[in-house]
Amino acid sequence: MRDLAVPILMYHSVAAAPSAATRTLSVAPDAFAEQMGLVAESGRTPVTTAELAAHWRDGRPLPARPVLITFDDGYEGVHRHALPVLARHGFPATLFVSTGWLRGAYDTGGGLDTMLDWDQVRRLAASGVEIGGHSHTHPQLDQLDDAALAGELRRCTEILAAELGARPKSFAYPYGYSTRRVRRAVRAAGYAQALAVGNALARRAQGPYALRRVTVRRGTDAGEFNRLLRGRGIGRAFARDRALTRGYALVRGVRRIGPAVRKAGRARD
Repeated sequence: MRDLAVPILMYHSVAAAPSAATRTLSVAPDAFAEQMGLVAESGRTPVTTAELAAHWRDGRPLPARPVLITFDDGYEGVHRHALPVLARHGFPATLFVSTGWLRGAYDTGGGLDTMLDWDQVRRLAASGVEIGGHSHTHPQLDQLDDAALAGELRRCTEILAAELGARPKSFAYPYGYSTRRVRRAVRAAGYAQALAVGNALARRAQGPYALRRVTVRRGTDAGEFNRLLRGRGIGRAFARDRALTRGYALVRGVRRIGPAVRKAGRARD
């Protein structure tokens, strides 16, 4: 099987006037429309997360130059602004939702801007958007104990299955970060593949539970977007992000280990 290097584009909000909390990762509607035009001109063919993973898992056919269009969290602009553009081009996409952030019966009040409601999620699914899991309350999964981690995944999965009539197959880690323990829990929850961030092209060798994506931001201009599609200059474009990620991984490890060490120390006293 050929070693495809696939750009997986990671979007969050698509909004003309985003909240302060989402502004950096929010793309303006006209910029999103321009970017989808560039995808069409590039000769790449969008596929869903499940389709890409099925190709790498069991050889299901894919177009020669696939690309993935993904959205995290569940912002209302995905329905209002992104869906008409996707429909115009006939592009599939994947939306990863934090079920406790969406408007409706399960809302925990954590959403950072106007969020989708469940009727909108169902319309997106009916329009060819794969709906994946993104936890229930969008926590840092690696900082949870095993019971809380399993609960976040179970609650998200059960709500999506109840609302959409099918269990989700794909997952994206909140904040783009995972550990081996988190990946095992995601697999145990019934997900067949999961996406991280990493700001690199996705490859089969990364494994089905650590596929990397590239971040599309409000400041991503047409030139940079074209480079992301071609897989060029990604290392330079995200060098600072990678350095911060490595440093933050150490901090997160200390946060996770610290309480256990203190508990063990008290047990010995």
